[in-house]
Amino acid sequence: MKYPGRNLVNKLREEYPEGCQVELIKMDDPQAPCPGTEGIVVGVDDAGSIMIEWDDGSSLSAVYGKDIVRRIYR
Repeated sequence: MKYPGRNLVNKLREEYPEGCQVELIKMDDPQAPCPGTEGIVVGVDDAGSIMIEWDDGSSLSAVYGKDIVRRIYR
């Protein structure tokens, strides 16, 4: 797996700041919440994964380049 560079990770941290809300669009993981589940971003790690506390109680991260989430602006 190829990891994103520092510039891309910093861009992801700007786009998904701690505390912002997101909605799951697609995640290929048997432990994934259902599409449409919302959650709160708790950070972006050095590999570019968006760490999320989902409303269903799980805390599975969205992997950069594989999973799809969208930021919710309210």
